[in-house]
Amino acid sequence: MAAAGHGQPPAGTREDGAGDSRRTVYLFDRRVQESELGDRALQVAERADLAAFRASVCQTLGISPEEKFVITTTSRKEITHDNFDETVKDGVTLYLLQSVNQLLLTATKERIDFLPHYDTLVKSGMYEYYASEGQNPLPFALAELIDNSLSATSRNVGVRRIQIKLLFDETQGKPAVAVIDNGRGMTSKQLNNWAVYRLSKFTRQGDFESDHSGYVRPVPVPRSLNSDISYFGVGGKQAVFFVGQSARMISKPADSRDVHELVLSKEDFEKKEKNKEAIYSGYIRNRKPSDSVHITNDDERFLHNLITEEKEKDSFTAVVITGVQTEHIQYLKNYFHLWTRQLAHIYHYYIHGPKGNEIHTSKEVGPFNNIDIEISTFEKGKAPKIVNLREIQDDMQTLYINTASDSFEFKAHVEGDGVVEGIIRYHPFLYDRETYPDDPCFPSKLKDDDDDDDCFILEKAARGKRPIFECFWNGRLIPYTSVEDFDWCAPPKKRGLAPIECYNRISGALFTNDKFQVSTNKLTFMDLELKLKDKNTLFTRILNGQEQRMKIDREFALWLKDCHEKYDKQIKFTLFKGIITRPDLPSKKQGPWATYSAIEWDGKIYKAGQLVKTIKTLPLFYGSIVRFFLYGDHDGEVYATGGEVQIAMEPQALYDEIRTVPIAKLDRTVAEKAIRKYVEDEMARLPDRLSVTWPEGDELLPNEIRPAGTPIGALRIEILNKKGEAMQKLPGTSHGGSKKLLVELKVILHSSSGNKEIISHISQHGGKWPYWFKKMENIQKLGNYTLKLQVVLNESNADTYAGRPLPSKAIKFSVKEGKPEKFSFGLLDPPFRVGVPFNIPLEFQDEFGHTSQLVTDIQPVLEASGLSLHYEEITKGPNCLIRGVTAKGVVNSCQGKNFNLKVILPGLKEDSQILKIRLLPGPPHRLKVKPDSEILVIENGTAFPFQVEVLDESENITTQPKLIVHCKFLGAPNLPLYVVDCSSSGTSILTGSLIQVQNIKKDQTLKARIEIPSCKDVLPVEKTIKLLPSSHVARLQIFSVEGQKAIQIKHQDEVNWIAGDVMRNLIFQMYDEGEREINITSALAEKIKVNWTPEINKDHLLQGLLPDVQVPTSVKDMRYCQVSFQDDHVFLESAFTVRPLPDDPKHLKCELKGGKTVHMGQELQGEIVIIITDQYGNQVPAFAPSTLSALSIAGVGLDNSDLKTTLQESTQTVSVRGIRFFPGPPGNKDLCFSWREFSDFIRVQLISGPPAKLLLIDWPELKEPIPVINGKELQHPITVQLCDQWDNPAPVPHVKITLIKASNLKLTPSNQQHKTDEKGRASLGVLAVCAPRGEHTVQVKAIYNKSTIEGPIIKLMILPDPEKPIRLNVKYDKDASFLAGGVFTDFMVSVISEDENIIKNINPARISMKMWTLPNSVNRPPANAETFSCNKVKDNDKEDGCFYFRDKVIPSKVGTYCIQFCFMMDKANILNSEQVIVDVLPNQPVKLVPEIQPATPAVSNVRSIASRTLVKDLRLSITDGFGNHTGIDLAGSAVATIKGYNAEDTDTPLFVGKVRTLDFPFVNGTAEITSLVLTENSPGKDSTEYLIVFEPRLPSLSRTLDPYILPFMFYNDVKKQQQMAALTKEKDELSKSIIMYRSLFETGKQLLDEIKCQVEEAKLKEAQLRNELKLHNIDIPTTQQVPHIEALLQRKITEQEELKKKPRRSCTLPNYTKGSGDVLGKIAHLAQIEDDRAAMVISWHLASDMDCVVTLTTDAARRIYDETQGRQQVLPLDSIYKKTLPDWKRPLPHFRNGKLYFKPIGDPVFARDLLTFPDNVEHCETVFGMLLGDTIILDNLDAANHYRKEVVKITHCPTLLTRDGDRIRSNGKFGGLQNKAPPMDKLRGMVFGAPVPKQCRILGEQIDLLQQYRCAVCKLGSVNKDFNGQLQYLHTPDMKKKQQELDEQEKSLKLIEQKLGMTPTRKTNESLRHSTKVEVTECPIPPKRVRREATRQNR
Repeated sequence: MAAAGHGQPPAGTREDGAGDSRRTVYLFDRRVQESELGDRALQVAERADLAAFRASVCQTLGISPEEKFVITTTSRKEITHDNFDETVKDGVTLYLLQSVNQLLLTATKERIDFLPHYDTLVKSGMYEYYASEGQNPLPFALAELIDNSLSATSRNVGVRRIQIKLLFDETQGKPAVAVIDNGRGMTSKQLNNWAVYRLSKFTRQGDFESDHSGYVRPVPVPRSLNSDISYFGVGGKQAVFFVGQSARMISKPADSRDVHELVLSKEDFEKKEKNKEAIYSGYIRNRKPSDSVHITNDDERFLHNLITEEKEKDSFTAVVITGVQTEHIQYLKNYFHLWTRQLAHIYHYYIHGPKGNEIHTSKEVGPFNNIDIEISTFEKGKAPKIVNLREIQDDMQTLYINTASDSFEFKAHVEGDGVVEGIIRYHPFLYDRETYPDDPCFPSKLKDDDDDDDCFILEKAARGKRPIFECFWNGRLIPYTSVEDFDWCAPPKKRGLAPIECYNRISGALFTNDKFQVSTNKLTFMDLELKLKDKNTLFTRILNGQEQRMKIDREFALWLKDCHEKYDKQIKFTLFKGIITRPDLPSKKQGPWATYSAIEWDGKIYKAGQLVKTIKTLPLFYGSIVRFFLYGDHDGEVYATGGEVQIAMEPQALYDEIRTVPIAKLDRTVAEKAIRKYVEDEMARLPDRLSVTWPEGDELLPNEIRPAGTPIGALRIEILNKKGEAMQKLPGTSHGGSKKLLVELKVILHSSSGNKEIISHISQHGGKWPYWFKKMENIQKLGNYTLKLQVVLNESNADTYAGRPLPSKAIKFSVKEGKPEKFSFGLLDPPFRVGVPFNIPLEFQDEFGHTSQLVTDIQPVLEASGLSLHYEEITKGPNCLIRGVTAKGVVNSCQGKNFNLKVILPGLKEDSQILKIRLLPGPPHRLKVKPDSEILVIENGTAFPFQVEVLDESENITTQPKLIVHCKFLGAPNLPLYVVDCSSSGTSILTGSLIQVQNIKKDQTLKARIEIPSCKDVLPVEKTIKLLPSSHVARLQIFSVEGQKAIQIKHQDEVNWIAGDVMRNLIFQMYDEGEREINITSALAEKIKVNWTPEINKDHLLQGLLPDVQVPTSVKDMRYCQVSFQDDHVFLESAFTVRPLPDDPKHLKCELKGGKTVHMGQELQGEIVIIITDQYGNQVPAFAPSTLSALSIAGVGLDNSDLKTTLQESTQTVSVRGIRFFPGPPGNKDLCFSWREFSDFIRVQLISGPPAKLLLIDWPELKEPIPVINGKELQHPITVQLCDQWDNPAPVPHVKITLIKASNLKLTPSNQQHKTDEKGRASLGVLAVCAPRGEHTVQVKAIYNKSTIEGPIIKLMILPDPEKPIRLNVKYDKDASFLAGGVFTDFMVSVISEDENIIKNINPARISMKMWTLPNSVNRPPANAETFSCNKVKDNDKEDGCFYFRDKVIPSKVGTYCIQFCFMMDKANILNSEQVIVDVLPNQPVKLVPEIQPATPAVSNVRSIASRTLVKDLRLSITDGFGNHTGIDLAGSAVATIKGYNAEDTDTPLFVGKVRTLDFPFVNGTAEITSLVLTENSPGKDSTEYLIVFEPRLPSLSRTLDPYILPFMFYNDVKKQQQMAALTKEKDELSKSIIMYRSLFETGKQLLDEIKCQVEEAKLKEAQLRNELKLHNIDIPTTQQVPHIEALLQRKITEQEELKKKPRRSCTLPNYTKGSGDVLGKIAHLAQIEDDRAAMVISWHLASDMDCVVTLTTDAARRIYDETQGRQQVLPLDSIYKKTLPDWKRPLPHFRNGKLYFKPIGDPVFARDLLTFPDNVEHCETVFGMLLGDTIILDNLDAANHYRKEVVKITHCPTLLTRDGDRIRSNGKFGGLQNKAPPMDKLRGMVFGAPVPKQCRILGEQIDLLQQYRCAVCKLGSVNKDFNGQLQYLHTPDMKKKQQELDEQEKSLKLIEQKLGMTPTRKTNESLRHSTKVEVTECPIPPKRVRREATRQNR
C-alpha cells in the first residue's frame, strides 16, 4: 500500500516535472451563504506576486477587483505580500472571506498529504511494535493517546481534563472508543502534520507547521513531570490502528472559530489501493462547532452527542476510534479494573504529584491536582461505569509508597546532561509477614505454598525475582524497562551491615528526563541501564532536598541497617522487668539491656521457667528459661528482630550453670514433654535422701527443747536414691574411687554472732558396716541447735555435685537453762537522791552459770550504815526487782556520799551480795537570801548583788538541771531582771544590769521579788529598795558663734555653706540628770569624739571649743558631722549636715551626648550640652535667654546652616544640635564654643557618608568586553568596595553583595553569600564562566537598608573552548552488509570541540571501540563487551585528527549488535558516541547439521515399526561456517542414503518401500524428517554399524555442501536390538559427559596458559621500568616494594610542589582568551626564557610586538579585529612568507665552512636559541624566526662592538643585543635611550616568563616512572596471584576427582563400544565427531572473562 501511495502525485500536479513549474491552489468562496459549495482550482505562475494572484482570483470567480475581501489559509492566516511565497504553495487550500474572523458558513474539504517521514525508513529496524512481554498491550496503546492529551493540556491554566469513553451501547451505533481532552487543539496544518508518520517534534521543519508549535525544551521540574511526552509522531497512529480500523480526529484551537476534522481508515486505504489512487492523501473537513450534518451513517450515531458538546468548549481534541476489534471489546469490559489500574500506575506521579499517592498525608493544592483522567463505559441497559484514575488506590506505586517505612533518595549524573532522580523505599518485616506488596505480574508466593509455622526467617524473599527499580521517563512509566540493581545496592557477597534479606525488602523508582532515549511506543528505554552502569556515572545522595556528595555505597548500607533496626519487627517482647547492665560483656555492649520474662515468636509464647532445648550449639543442652535480653533502652512491650535468652541448664543436679544464647538458637520443634522426660531420667539415678535410725535410744526429736547437759544417742545412716536403693558412691563406673560418698555429722549452735560448729565428724561406709556416729553428751550451752547430716564426696568433701546439693538431713533442737542457784545485781539506774525511790534489779543463774528465773516467794533484807532504808515489794519472773527503795540522811555536799548497801535473799545456795551506791542531795525544798535586811538603799544607775542558796528537805544544798533563780524589780518602767543559774552549785550571787529610772528628780521606792520559776513548790522571797538620783553626764548641746551671738545647732540639722569654705567658732556644753552644767575636766574631754577630723586640741575642748569644719568643694558632696560623748554610764551624740553652695562663675564646659562620629553629609547624632561652672566645677546658673546671643561656635569645614541652640531653663544648660560638615576628607574635626570670656573645645570624627556606590578594586577598564573562554576562570578576582556619593570608602560590614546575571550565564562557584568586611569590601573570588558564545553582562549590586545600590556592569565576551570535547563524530559506510565472521567496514572517528572543530593531537590510546549484543532488543551492555583500539594512521589518510578502526572482525554469531566509541577525557570522565546498531547476517552456506543431535539408533528388521525406526522428528538445517542458520532462499532437497563403512559392502539395509534413497525438500533452509523407517525383513548384516548420509542437493548453489552422517547399529534379533538400544543410549550419555569434562579441562588449561603469558608480560614490563629507574639513580628494594614506592613518590611530589611554589619570573600582561583552536595567544605568552638578563633585553627588543595576538588563519585574525573594533594587533601565520625565515640550525656568523673564523668574546648566541616553547613549537618557531631573525646576544657592549667589527669583514652582521641592555642595530647604530633597555620593573610586566626549573621537569619524569612502576608491581602481584589460584584450582581434590571420573567414563565408553561392535579406533573421534564440530563452531575460544565465567560455572 505504501508503494502504491508513494507513486501517485497529488491531484492537479504535473507528473513529468517539466514546464513552467506552476502551482495549483484550491479556493473556497465562503463570503456569503449562497456561495458555491465546491472548490475552484487555480494555476499560479512561479514568479507571481500577491497582486497578480488576487487579480487571477477575481477573474476566476467573477469578482469585481474593487470588492473588499481577504484570502486566508485554512488556519485563518491572511495572505500578504510578505508571506505570499512561503504560504501559497502547490496543493494548498485557501478561503475567500469577508474578514479573517468570519464564521465559516458551510463546511469545506481541505486536501492533505501525509506521506510518511523519511525516519520511517531510517529507524524502521530499531523498534518493535508493541512487544507484549506476556501482557495485554491494549492499556499501553491507550496510554499513547493519553500522552498526546497530557502534552496538549500542558499549558492549561485550570483543570486538565482527559476523558476516555468506551461507547459500547448498540442503540447508539457500533462500538467505539473516544479520547477527549480540553487542550490547546490543532489547526488544520497541525492536524495534517499529525497524520504524517514519524514526523516528530524535532523534525518538523520547512513546510511543516508543528502541532507543538514554538517548541522549547521544558525547564527541569521534580521527577521531570513536564508533560513533554508526545514525542516521535508514531504512537498515536500506532495506537488507533491497534485498537480499531478507523480513527476520526476532531480538533479546535483556542484562537480559531473553526473545527477541523480528519478521518483515517483502513477501509479507505484499501479502497485507494484498489483504485490505484494516492493512498497518503485525503481531506480535512473544516466546519463550525456543533455542526454534525455530515454524520449520516447509523453506525456512528453517537457522534451527534459528542459534536453537540463542542459548543461549551473553547478548545479541544477528540480521537474517536471505530471498528474496535472484538477481543479488545471483551478485554475492556471484563478486565476494567485491571487495565485502569495499569493506567493509574503509568501516570501515578502526574495524577498525585512528585511525592506520589501518600494516603496518610493531607493533600496539598499543587500543580498536579488539576489533572483529571476519567474513564467511563456505556453499555446498553446498564448504568454508566465511571472511574477517575485519582481514585484508584491499589496501583503498584500507591502500594509501594504506603507500605514503605522509610526512603533513600539519590541522584545519578551520567555523561552529558542526563540526570536521573532515584528513590529506594524500605518495606519492613512486620510481626509474621513481609509488607512488600505483591505485583500480579510478579507473584512473590505461589498459592499452593504451605506456610511453615516453625520457620523464623521466610524461605521466600520479599521481592522475589522482581528487579528493584521501575523506570519513569518525563514522569511517565516505561513499563517494559526495569533496572535490576546497582553495585552499591545489590546484596553483598559477604555479610554487610544489614542481613541479606533486607536487600530483598527494597523497591525503587528511577525518574529520567528526555536525555535518555526510549522506543517510539514508549515501552522500553534504549540506553538507560547502559549509561547508569557506566563507571563514570556519579551517584549522590539527596538529604533534605540538598545534594550530598559522599560514598553512596556506605550511605546506603548505613540507611539499610538503620531501617532494619528501626522497622523490622519479628519477635514480641512482653512482661518488661527493667533495664540492666551486663558486666560479663565487652564494655561497649554492657548496656543498656532491657529484660523481659516472655516473648511471642512466630505464634508461640515462651516464658521464664519454661523448659527449652537449643539447636546449633556445641553441645546441645536442655534448660529452663531465666529471662530474655533485648539491647537498647526499651520500656514495655516491643517488637524486635532478635535478642538473647538466658537459660539455666537442666538437670541442675548435673549443671550448675547459666548460659546466654541468641533467641534464634531455641529449638522450636521439640516438645516440652520430651525435655521433661530427659531431665527426670537423669535425676532418678542421683542420691536423693538419707535414712536415719537410733539403735541405742536417746533419740533426738525434731524441734525438741531439753535442759543443758542431756545426751544424744548413737546414729545409723543410709543413703537412698529416688528408687529407694541404698548407695555408697555416685552412679556410673567412670567415676572410680574418687566419687565415693561419705556422711558428715555436724552440730551447729546458732547465736547472734553467727553459727558455730561445736561437733563435726565424718563417717565412711565399710562395705559390711553402715555409716555410724557415737553418743554425744557435752552439749551444755543454751540456744538453738541443728544436728546436720550431709552427704559429701570422698577427698574433696564437696557437699554439691555439678552445682546441685547432695542429700542432707537437719534436726533442729533447743537447750534451756536449769533452776536458780545464785544471784547478782543487774544494771541500776543512778543517780540515787535523798528521798527519791529507786529499784534494785536481781539476776539469777543455774549451776552452769546460765540465767534462770525466780519462781518461789522470798523476803529480802536491806542494811546500810547512816541511812534509814525501806522498800515497797519484790517481783518474780524474768525481770526480778526490789521495787521502791527509799534512803534519807546527811550527805554534806552537792557531790553526795558513798554507802555500802547489803542485800540478803534467804533460801539460795549463795544468799547475800554487797551493793555500793552514792547518795546525792534531794530535790529543792527552800530558798535562802542574804543580806537578811528587808530595806536596801542604792543610787540610780547602779546594780545591787544578792546571795542565794537552794536547800533540800534535809537542809543539804542541792542542785538539779535548770535551777534558775530570778529577781524582778517593781515600781518603775524598764527595770532590769536579775537571773542566776544554780544548777551546778546550789548557791550563787544574784545581780544584773544597772537600775536606771529616767528623769528622776527625787528618791523613789522599788520592790524586789526573788523566786525559782521551775520549782513552783519553793516559796519566793521579797525585798524593799530605796533609789537615789544620779550625778553623771546626761545631755550634750552644740552652738555656732557668729560675733557675740551663739546659735544652737540642733541634732540632725542641715547647715548651708559656701563650697570649699571653713566653718569656725563651734562650741559645746554638757548637763547631768538634775539639769546642772558639768565642768569639763580632762577625764571628760578624753571621752569626747568628732568624725570630721582625727586630731582634736584638748585645750580647746576644756574651753568648750570644737575643731573647724572644712566644707566640700562639690555641691553634690554633703558632709555629715557628729560630736559624741561616751563613758561607763551613758552614750550621747549630736549631729548636723553641711550642704555646699556653688561659688562665682569661673569656666565654660561642653559635653557631647551621643556618638563622636558624624557621617559626611549628615548631622551629628545626639547633642552638645554647654554649662557654666565655678572654680570647683559646680554648675552655676548663669545663662538667660537674653545672653544666648553671646554664644559662638566655630570649626574647620563646619556647616552653620542648620545649627540650633536651645536654653534648658530647668537644668540651666544650653543644647546645641545640627552639627554638620561640608564634604571633604574624613578625619578628626575640632569645634570651639565661646561665651563671654569663657570657651571650650569638642573633637568629633568625620567619617564617610552612607554607602551610595559600588566600585571595583584592581579591575581593568570597563569600556570593552573582557574575553573569556567558556568554562574557564576570569583573569582577575572580583573585589568591590562600598563608597559614599563622594567616592570615599564606606567601612560598612555585613552588607549583602549579589551578582545579577542572565539565566543562561553560569558562574562557578555559584549561590554563595557574599557580605562586606569591616572595611566595606567584599571579595567574590575568581569566577569560572559558562555561557553561550557572545557578549554577556554581569552587574554587582548591594542591598543596604532595604534599598539597592547599583554597581558597575562587567561585560564579558564568551568564546568557545577549542580544547573541550563535546561529542564524537563517527563516519562509516552505512550501506555495507555485515556477514558473520567477516570484517567490518572502516570506522572513522573524530573528537569535536565546542567550536565544532576537530580536536587534534589526541593520544590514540584514549579512543576505543566497544561492541556488545543487544539481547531482547534492549541495548544493555554486558560486562564482557568487546573492546578494540584504533589502528595506526596510514599515509593516504586525508583527514587530520581522525582515528581509524580498520579490519575489525565481525562476530561469528548472527544477531543485532551495538557499537559505541569512547573517548577517555580524563580518569573520571568518558565521552561516548551515539550507538551504531548493526545487524550481523549469516555467511555463505557450508554444511548440513541437525538442530538437535539425535541419539545413535539401534534397529532391527522385525515387524514392529518402533524397532525399525531410525529417526523421528529430525530437522536438518543449512548453516554457515559458524553455525548460523542460512540458505532460507535456497531451493532443493536433502537425500538420505544408507551406506556401509566399506565401499564394497552392497548388502545395506533399505528404507520402507525397499528404496535406498529418500528425498526431503528444503523449506526456508530446513528439511523436516518426520520419520525414517527400515523396511520389514530388510537386508543387512547382524550387529553391524551403518551410516545414514544426508546429502544436500541445491541446484542454485555452485558449490557442494558437507553432508550430515548419522551412524546406526543394525540387528536381526529383537532382544539383542533392545539390549543394544539401551547400550547405545548409555553410550550417548557417556559421550556428552566426556565432552563436558574435556571442555572443562581445556578451558582451564587455556586460562592457565593465558595467565602465564600475562605473568611473563608483567615481569618484562617491571624489569624495563626498573632499568629506567636505575638510569635515574633510583633503586627499589626487592621486599616491601609498594610501601617504599609510595613513600618515595610522596617525597618526590613534595619536592616538585616546593619547586613549583618558588617564585619565578612571570608575564603579567593579560593573555588573549583563546576563543578557538586557531588562536595561539599573545606573543609575550608563547615563549619562556631562563636567564633574567637575556629575558629583560629580548622582551624590551620585542616590546612593540609583545601584545600582538598570533592566529593560525587570517579569518581568525579578522574575527579578533572585529571583536575589538580594531584595537588589538593580530598576526596570522598563513600570511607569513616562510621562505625568508631563518634556518634554526644555521651556525653563528663567526663560523665559516664549519671552521672558526675568529675567536669571539662575550659568549655570543642566537637570541632565538634562548627561547623555550611550552606549546605549539612549530608555529612558535615561525613567529619568533620572523620577529628575531638572526639577532645575536652577547655579554656587554664592548664584546658586541668587537664581534660586529670582525663579522662585517666577511658577511652582513645582524642586530646585536647585550645582556647589559644595549642594542647595536643591523646598520651599526647604537647609543641613545632608544637603544638602551630600561630596568625590568619599568617593563610593566611585558616580559617573557621563566620556564619551570629543570630539576622540576626531571622530578616529573621520575614521578611518572615511579607511578608506572607501582602499577607494574601491582599488576605483577595480581597476575601471580591469579596464576597461583588457577594452578591450585586445577590440582584441587575436586578437579582430581573429575579427572578420575573422566578416565572411568572413557573406559566405560570403550567397553560399551566393544559390546556394540564398534571399532576401538573410532571410540571417541568418530562417535563424538558431530558433537565436537558443533561445539567448536558454536563456541570459539572465548575471551578471558568468558572463559573464567565458564570455569566458575563448571566448578
